Amino acid sequence: MKRDDLDPEEKSLLLQLKQGDYYAFTQLYHRYSLRLLGRIVRLVKSEEVAEELLQNLFVKIWEKREQIDPDKLLKPFLFTIAHNLVYDHFRKLAQNERFRNEFIQSYAEGYKHIEEELVYKQSEEKIMDAIKSLPPQCQRVFVLFKIEGKSYAEICELLNISKSTVNNHLTKANALLKQNLSLFQYYILIAFLFLAEYF
Repeated sequence: MKRDDLDPEEKSLLLQLKQGDYYAFTQLYHRYSLRLLGRIVRLVKSEEVAEELLQNLFVKIWEKREQIDPDKLLKPFLFTIAHNLVYDHFRKLAQNERFRNEFIQSYAEGYKHIEEELVYKQSEEKIMDAIKSLPPQCQRVFVLFKIEGKSYAEICELLNISKSTVNNHLTKANALLKQNLSLFQYYILIAFLFLAEYF
């Protein structure tokens, strides 16, 4: 990111934050907390859990304030921490017997078991293979919408198809990905798409 793209007001707040200015910290909190909370809620399906993760996120920001680079945008840094916190939340759930049934019911209806240990890189490869295995037009719509961030209208114009056809392709893509990926791999895909919107 070029220096010209930096928000002077945000840079000033980050400089103050590095010096331990709590007012600057609260200003940054109010600037980003609602967006972060909304995205986290979509992933964890619980406002209570999302609020706890958001609180942990900003505790980390305060604790690591001296490491923040005021010449870099804060948003990608925040969403990277959010991604890691959500990832850790799901990993702990998957490894904790007490929450297993709740985890399965909330995030994997129809799945009979959870793989205990998944290597993240292997999961990424599985995810890419699953996307590549989608029917050609279905894959194009999924990539345009989920990865490139195109709107329905833009996809309709690019591919000369109707909005209902776009919706049908996305529904089919999600169903096929759920079918071809393990629970945790499907979560990683969701988290990747969530994070990709901010880079």
